[in-house]
Amino acid sequence: MNIFFQTWPWYISGFIIGMIMLSLVYFGKSFGMSSNLRSMCAMVGAGNRVPFFDFDWKSQRWNLLVVLGAMLGGFVGVHFMSDPTNVSINTKTIDTLAQLGIDAPNGQLVPTVLFGNQTFQDPKNSAILLIGGILVGFGARYAGGCTSGHAISGLSNLQLPSLKAVIGFFIGGLIMVHLLFPLIF
Repeated sequence: MNIFFQTWPWYISGFIIGMIMLSLVYFGKSFGMSSNLRSMCAMVGAGNRVPFFDFDWKSQRWNLLVVLGAMLGGFVGVHFMSDPTNVSINTKTIDTLAQLGIDAPNGQLVPTVLFGNQTFQDPKNSAILLIGGILVGFGARYAGGCTSGHAISGLSNLQLPSLKAVIGFFIGGLIMVHLLFPLIF
């Protein structure tokens, strides 16, 4: 039973994700988290005002269960199965964060100065979160899906647009980490 309370190796998690993708392909479904926002907007009647949201959201109900499962799984994982002591953070990462004035996580998976409750008390951090959220939402819509949709579902279906999107995600991530993050912090 101890396997549930430790970090899983990539080959176990990857195998499970692969099996889920095969079953989705078998049933003619495609996976993606950002498409759920469209479904939720359609559920509350946004299709009456914006044609983009005017579609049969009931055909996507199964995908809303994925969101619910991700939220429930995250809650259970953090509150009942989380042991950050078995996750080692690279010392170079800790040194780089220290140069930016960010303390090491100290028994946490992420620095509390960036991801703790006190983040919302600082107007600069709140603005960063708000602007970042808007950019991520716009980017997911502009790219025709999010990282999970393109990298997991799109690539497993051998879609060229998904390959281009994933390459763009990685380039954007590298630009953010190496150029913009040091400027912001």
